[in-house]
Amino acid sequence: MSHAFQWLRSLIFMIVIYLWMAVLGLLFAPYALFSKRGALQACKLYARTTIWMARWMVGIRGEVRGTVPTGEVMVAAKHQSFFDIMLIFDAVPHGKFIMKRELLWTPIIGIYAKRLGCIPVNRGKKGAAIAKMVKDVAKEFSEPGQLVIYPQGTRVAPGAAKPYKVGTAVLYEGLQNPCVPVATNAGVFWPRTGILRKPGHAIVEFLDPIEPGVERNTFMTRLEDMVETRSNALMREVGFDPDAVH
Repeated sequence: MSHAFQWLRSLIFMIVIYLWMAVLGLLFAPYALFSKRGALQACKLYARTTIWMARWMVGIRGEVRGTVPTGEVMVAAKHQSFFDIMLIFDAVPHGKFIMKRELLWTPIIGIYAKRLGCIPVNRGKKGAAIAKMVKDVAKEFSEPGQLVIYPQGTRVAPGAAKPYKVGTAVLYEGLQNPCVPVATNAGVFWPRTGILRKPGHAIVEFLDPIEPGVERNTFMTRLEDMVETRSNALMREVGFDPDAVH
């Protein structure tokens, strides 16, 4: 398959999924505005249809491995692309994301994020942002769900290095819930920038939970080692060498 043809398929796919987001958002709006259940159903439908369309439109086959958590846990996930968000959200019963505050003002996404109980964070104010995040999460956890946080704070390209942020450990200590690390190789096929989507086997894998009570530095070291080691293995499984990027 030629590069140009795959790029064209990718462009059409991206147009379709964003148009589909707008259509679903408007169709479910009357229900979602007054019901968190309505917002959840709309977002679940969007995630599932996006995963389905990715397979037949651009050749990306999504897979979820490991034991998917169903109780109140913190999910600390490697974040490489929009596609790993879709795979995680589709897998867990009620995902709530730590998200950058700017997304609240995004049409459709912002409204549904609020209804789902996602927690906005001002990334420009370090200490104050962490304190407010802990307070907001404690309030939001009055209802059950799986809190998804990206320890590196943003999407990271396959093979690139970016430090893990202490906010994840602060939440882990405050919530006193298990932390479920998640690895992925999704960015190999669905990159963080550009149009081209490459055919292949995109995986997210839920790893063994880290139980509450682990000391902060030990927790951070263990989390990073688990997520990075397994993500690198998943990338090598599909023929991408993360070490070659450095």
